Amino acid sequence: MFTGKVVLITGASSGIGAATAVHFAKTGAFLSLTGRNQENLQKVALECERVSKIKPFTVTGDLSNEADTKNILESTVKHYDKLDVLVNNAGTLEFGSIENTSLEQYDRVFNTNVKSIYHLTMLAVPHLIKTKGAIVNVSSVNGVRSFPGLLAYNMSKSAVDQFTKCVALELASKQVRVNSVNPGVIITELQKRGGVDEEAYKKFLERSKETHALGRPGQPQEVAEAIAFLASEQSSFVTGVNLCVDGGRHAMCPR
Repeated sequence: MFTGKVVLITGASSGIGAATAVHFAKTGAFLSLTGRNQENLQKVALECERVSKIKPFTVTGDLSNEADTKNILESTVKHYDKLDVLVNNAGTLEFGSIENTSLEQYDRVFNTNVKSIYHLTMLAVPHLIKTKGAIVNVSSVNGVRSFPGLLAYNMSKSAVDQFTKCVALELASKQVRVNSVNPGVIITELQKRGGVDEEAYKKFLERSKETHALGRPGQPQEVAEAIAFLASEQSSFVTGVNLCVDGGRHAMCPR
């Protein structure tokens, strides 16, 4: 499906990003993988190489750092000489309400979840126009629905959804498609990295059986397959879509 296509995936060292990297590897893509954790990134790259026999290009960097973002894009294009698909997956989650948040938290969350996507996409667009490529942003059901206690995070994901639609319209005439996936609760390390301890996480997953219409949290592979669909020719007439991959959570309402 992606044989000969160059796919850049951010946040590829764990969770949804890692699953997406392995999924694209199975389809024959040339991968450029980036993340902050070099050790984890290499593990994912080895797994990709194992399933595809094609060695991915890896570049470590922090997308909240403008120089790193520039280096990620430039080194990818230098290595492969083109770019077909950009998967903006890297993100961070922090808990905080209007009563206990801070401007520092706002800046941290928005720099990683919004500004980095804005910047990397800006840099990638000239290359994607040449290949009539595709962009898939990883947002969240939190961008579509409102939940208390995650104020900066929720706002950042709403910004990603609006960014997706605006850029889709701006690039449509150039035949570059832009969509997002909006996952519900997916079993990754995201919540734990956000500060949830083991016991609370267990309860959170148990509660997810009630908050998701399908009665369970999702798996990274399920999101990876949706990302690949939106990046592929199978969705050739789809652009500007925020696709909820959330077991029906976005449609639910307390009763």
